[in-house]
Amino acid sequence: MAQNFEAIRLNKQKDYLDRFYRCPQKSSDYSFANLWGWSDEYGIYWAWSDDVIWIKQTIPEEVFWAPIGPWPDIDWRRCFDRHFEEPTTFCRIPEELSRLWENHIEDRIRSEDERAHWDYIYDVKELVELKGNRFHNKKNLVNQFKKNYDYQYVPFNTQMIDLALAMQEDWCTWRDCESSEALSAENRSISRILENWSKIDGLTGGALLVERKMVAYTIAEQLSKDTIVIHFEKGNPDYKGAYQAINQMFLEHDGKPYVFVNREQDLGDEGLRKAKLSYHPVDFVKKNRVFVKPGN
Repeated sequence: MAQNFEAIRLNKQKDYLDRFYRCPQKSSDYSFANLWGWSDEYGIYWAWSDDVIWIKQTIPEEVFWAPIGPWPDIDWRRCFDRHFEEPTTFCRIPEELSRLWENHIEDRIRSEDERAHWDYIYDVKELVELKGNRFHNKKNLVNQFKKNYDYQYVPFNTQMIDLALAMQEDWCTWRDCESSEALSAENRSISRILENWSKIDGLTGGALLVERKMVAYTIAEQLSKDTIVIHFEKGNPDYKGAYQAINQMFLEHDGKPYVFVNREQDLGDEGLRKAKLSYHPVDFVKKNRVFVKPGN
C-alpha cells in the first residue's frame, strides 16, 4: 500500500474519533485509547486518505486492521484498486464491514472467522443487579467483599494514577509478568495510558480502596451512545471478591447512561473465555480475518 503511514498521535484523536463515530459498527479495538495505548506493542501506524483512516500493524507481522470511516459511503472496489497492488491480509474486521466488502468485491476476498477477537457484549442492568441463579456466585462474591472489608468506591481521576501504577506493579509480581510477554505488553500499555490520562479524551473508571490502599480498579471509555467499553480491570487476589465488586460497582456508579458494556475479547485464552462467558453475554461483535486479492 503506497500510503504515508505515521505514528498514532494524541493531537489527532479528535479527528480520528470524528471518523470512528461514523463507523456503523464499533468494536473495542478501534477506540482511540486502545489504538494509541497498544500502538508501541503492536507497531501500529495509520495513514489518512480521503474519508478513510488505514491502520497497519507491524509486530509480530504486517497486517492491516479495519479502515475507519463511513463504511457504507465508500466505493470499496475503487479504494482497493487504488491502494493495494498485492494480496493483502486484514484482521479484526467487524462483521458488518466484512459483509460490505463481500457485496462490493466478492470475487476478490476470502474471510475466516476470528473467534479469539470477538468482543463480548453484556447488558449493563444485568451486571449491576446480578439477579437470579445465573449470577448467584457473582452476587455472593460481591456481598462477601462488602461484608469483609471496610472499602470505599471512588471514581478514577488523576489522583488515583500513582495508586493504580503501584497496584499494577504489585499485580505484575503476583502474576509473574516477566515470564509472559502478553502480560508484560499489557502492563506497558496500561502504564502508558495511566501516565497520559489527562491527555486522552473520554477516559473514565473507578477504584476500590481498603485502608487507603487500592485493591481493584477499572479503566473504561465510551464506545458509542449506548455502549461503554472496559479496557482494563485489575484486582488484588488477597481480597476475595475484588474483581466481582469492581465490575458491579463501576457499572452501578458510571454505567447508567449506557445500555451495554463491551468487555473486549478473550484472545483465545481458555481461562479468559470461561470467565467472560460466566457473565452471560447478550451478544458479540463478531470479527473476521479477510484476505483481499488485487484487481486484474
